[in-house]
Amino acid sequence: MDFPRTRALGLVAALATVTIWAAFMLVTRFAVQGSFTVEELLVLRLVPGALVMAPLMWRLGVVPYGQSLPRAAILMVGASAIFPFVISKGLTYAPASDGGALAPGMLPFWTALAAYAMAGEVTGPRRRLGLAMILSGAIIVSLWQMLAGPDDGAWKGHLMFLTGSGAFAVYSVIFRQSGLSPLHGLVIGLFWGALLVTPLLLATGNVSFATASQVDIAVMIVLQSFIIGILAMFLFGYAVQILGAGETAAFGALTPILALLGGVAFLGETVTPLKVAGVALVATGVFLASGVLSKSPSMPAS
Repeated sequence: MDFPRTRALGLVAALATVTIWAAFMLVTRFAVQGSFTVEELLVLRLVPGALVMAPLMWRLGVVPYGQSLPRAAILMVGASAIFPFVISKGLTYAPASDGGALAPGMLPFWTALAAYAMAGEVTGPRRRLGLAMILSGAIIVSLWQMLAGPDDGAWKGHLMFLTGSGAFAVYSVIFRQSGLSPLHGLVIGLFWGALLVTPLLLATGNVSFATASQVDIAVMIVLQSFIIGILAMFLFGYAVQILGAGETAAFGALTPILALLGGVAFLGETVTPLKVAGVALVATGVFLASGVLSKSPSMPAS
C-alpha cells in the first residue's frame, strides 16, 4: 500500500514519533511503579505485536540473510527485546525525566561512537560539538541527584539507560548496514523476540499479571505493543523517507524535553534547575548532532 508523501505529513510523523518515544518513558515508569513487572510489560509488547504482524512475517521473511551470527542475533532480538527490557528495568529505579535524557538523548552519542568503531565514520565539527553537549548534559543529569540529595538506586537506573542506549546504537549501525527496510526489521525483531525471549521471561516467574486487571492489561497491550512497538517504528521510517535521516533525527531533541515535562505533569517527578540545564544541553546537542544544520538547503530529502 502506497501512502501519500508530503512534507507536512513527514513533519507530523516525526513529531508523533518523538512524542511516542517520550510516552514510552512515562507509561513504563507508571506501569512498573504500579501493577506490572518489567517482564510482564515485555511479554505484552512482543506477543500481541507478533500476532498482528504475522501476515507480514510470512510475506517478508524473518531470517536476516547475509549476516554473521552475532549481527543476525542483534537484528533478531536487539531492538525488540534487549533495548526495551534494559530501559524498562532502569525505569524501576530512576525517573522518566532522567530516562529521556540518558536513553534516547544519548543515542546520537553512542551511535557516533559505534559508527566510528564499526564503519570508520568520522563526524564533522558541528556534530562533534553536539555530541560533546550531549555527554555534558548526561553527566549533569546523572550527578544532579547526588548534589540535590540521596536517591536510593537511581544510579542503577542511569547505568541501565546508558547501557540500553548503547546497545540500541550498535543495533542501529548494524541495521543500517544490513539493507533491511524498517518494516522488515520490525517483523524480524517481533518474530524472534516473541519466539526466543518470551519463554525466558515466563521462566523468571515474574509473569503472572496477578496485580493487573483485564482493563490494565488491554490498555498496556495497546500502548506497549501497537503504539510504542509498531506505530512508532512505522512513523519513524515514514518520516525518514520524506524528510531524510538528519531532519528526522533533529526531532529527537524534543524527546528529553517531553519526558521531563511529562514526568513533572503526570508522575509528579522532582526537577531542579541543574537537571533542567542538563536536559536542555542534551536536547540542544541532539539537534546539532543530527547534522540537519550541515545539510544544504537545496539537497533533497533522502
